[in-house]
Amino acid sequence: MNSILVTNEVTKHFGSYTALNKVSLEIPKNSIYGLLGPNGAGKTTLIRIINQITFPDSGSVIFDGEPLAPHHIATIGYLPEERGLYKSMKVGEQAVYLARLKGLSKLEAKKRLKFWFDRLDIGDWWNKKIQELSKGMAQKIQFIVTVLHEPKLLIFDEPFSGFDPINANLIKDEILRLRDQGTSIIFSTHRMESVEELCEYIALIHESEKILDGKLTDIKKEYKNNRFAIGLSTPHGETLQQQLYSKFDVSDFDFNPNESQMNFTVQLPSDDSKGLLHYLTTLGNINHFEEKIPSANEIFIRTIQNKSIHE
Repeated sequence: MNSILVTNEVTKHFGSYTALNKVSLEIPKNSIYGLLGPNGAGKTTLIRIINQITFPDSGSVIFDGEPLAPHHIATIGYLPEERGLYKSMKVGEQAVYLARLKGLSKLEAKKRLKFWFDRLDIGDWWNKKIQELSKGMAQKIQFIVTVLHEPKLLIFDEPFSGFDPINANLIKDEILRLRDQGTSIIFSTHRMESVEELCEYIALIHESEKILDGKLTDIKKEYKNNRFAIGLSTPHGETLQQQLYSKFDVSDFDFNPNESQMNFTVQLPSDDSKGLLHYLTTLGNINHFEEKIPSANEIFIRTIQNKSIHE
């Protein structure tokens, strides 16, 4: 795998508390990688290590083929969950100041800021003070100064916090565009619908340890559990209901006698979808037959519950 970032058995203690325990990850280049886990799992500690805010007690971090070093900070952009803008400064003045901290000249900073301010339609905010902006408006400024220096790796921690749905979609589109242009992205969030929409790869950290990682589509296939959503046209729905319940694990049953339409879900003990499909053809006309692949949220909950049961 061609990776922008690799962590090898990274461990971090704070006194007697273990924040990370031998966490190994590989973040592919030009991908969006979901870093998931409950509060207190260790995600923020790992992000702080990548940003060299703190350092591991053991293990190593490789950035773009080299041991992580101070000069790599210039090629990383970090949007923390807790924002850090100076409320009394004007938007443009502060954006230029933060851009220069990332190594841009004043002229280049203004040029890039104009591009982004025009792109996000906020050109008239330049002379406003941060304290005059709503949380969502300030979040747009924070997003811009995070991506302005065009880093190789972007780390977003709950990037949609404070946004209404329209602006959340706007920023989502920008994140996808940055990925398509070659930027690698680590995306940390509790919003599983965003993981479904954005992430190609995920890792799940729980109680300081990595308990799941890989390509999201592969993980979904691994976690599928032979559940099928079925639609059947038949005038005998009420009679067939008991027959189905006696043969299968059936849920979500609904019968509309006016349309002779029956919808239900079947949970099979093993993968015998062909046998199920053959049986259903004897009952009526099949309108739909779809395997229910677990969502990222279902996988998240199931994995953590299983770990707790086996501890």
